[in-house]
Amino acid sequence: MQRQTRFSPLRAALSVLVLLALVAGAGCRGRKYENPITADTEQPDKVLFDKAIRDIEKGRYEIARLTLNTLMNTYDTSEFLAKSKLAIADSWMREGGAHGWAQAEAEYKDFILFYPTLEESAEAQMSICDIHYRQMEKPDRDPAHMLRAEDECRQILTQFPNSRFAPMAAQRLREVQEAISESEYRVGAFYHQKGAFVPAANRLQAMTDHYPLFSKADDALWKLADSYGRLGPAFRARSIQAYQRIVRDYPLSPLVEQAKKQLTTMEADIPEPDPVAYARQKYEIENATPKGFMGRSFGFISRGPDVSMAAKSGEPTMTRLRPTLPVSIPVTGEGGVTDVTASPVSGASDQLDSLPDARINAPKPEESKPPADPKTPAPPKQ
Repeated sequence: MQRQTRFSPLRAALSVLVLLALVAGAGCRGRKYENPITADTEQPDKVLFDKAIRDIEKGRYEIARLTLNTLMNTYDTSEFLAKSKLAIADSWMREGGAHGWAQAEAEYKDFILFYPTLEESAEAQMSICDIHYRQMEKPDRDPAHMLRAEDECRQILTQFPNSRFAPMAAQRLREVQEAISESEYRVGAFYHQKGAFVPAANRLQAMTDHYPLFSKADDALWKLADSYGRLGPAFRARSIQAYQRIVRDYPLSPLVEQAKKQLTTMEADIPEPDPVAYARQKYEIENATPKGFMGRSFGFISRGPDVSMAAKSGEPTMTRLRPTLPVSIPVTGEGGVTDVTASPVSGASDQLDSLPDARINAPKPEESKPPADPKTPAPPKQ
């Protein structure tokens, strides 16, 4: 009897729970069952998309792409359609390699073509810029990816100027142009060292005019001025301009005092430093990020260029560097033919219709005669 009394509270609690379940079941009877998977639900495509994202995060790129293609082919009105197309490109990007990056670039360009107004289009264009940025070679090697990276990064600033990726693209563009400038600078410095001052001046003039943010622009201008000075009195004015640019546009350069001495010797005006250029150069010096110990020690085995000294302020150049006219060729107005025009001949068609064809009365070619027999005696001269 005591054992039954001990378990009576437990039995009472179970009875109350059973009674509550019966009441709840009676109250739910007659309500429509809500199936979470209906015709207009977004759950199936969401499940596929989440599964593909998990596969991408775990490195199962091929399985993720198959899942995303299934989503796009099955649910053509899904809100995850654009995200799925972008995820396919991201999977190729993460897979990497020459083949993977080529496929990723094609997928990103398709995404921008189909969804040009989405914010993700700017992200896709930024990824294309990164693809070529990662494949850049050193300045003394193939510049193909450097030039492509410059074009693709510039495209972000022109097509998506208000995007959140615009500041990142501007800095990336400055770094790419630092590598391109270094390539041109090395060629010009090589010519200058070998005494080929005409090609040296040609290279350095184009580079300093086109990429003023180059970290070694002051040294390039110094070599440019020296090249012009060695070409004779005809290039004295250009030499003065190069020295003046060092003083005016790079006032914190260690070459400023030497440039002033050269201008004094040449009896030329010494310009005042540009305050905007002074502020920009001061900012660059204060925020410079030189290479660390590992970069200095093992930088020679790296594939890409060193862009640690790239500018962090200033507007990057928005056009590509084009070949210029060599300084040894006279410009317009210094002699030679400078004005060539072309105009149709009036009345030419009437003359062709009225005058006889000259080919009809053309003289016939003389009939070929057989060669004379060497044994036949020549006719006597009259």
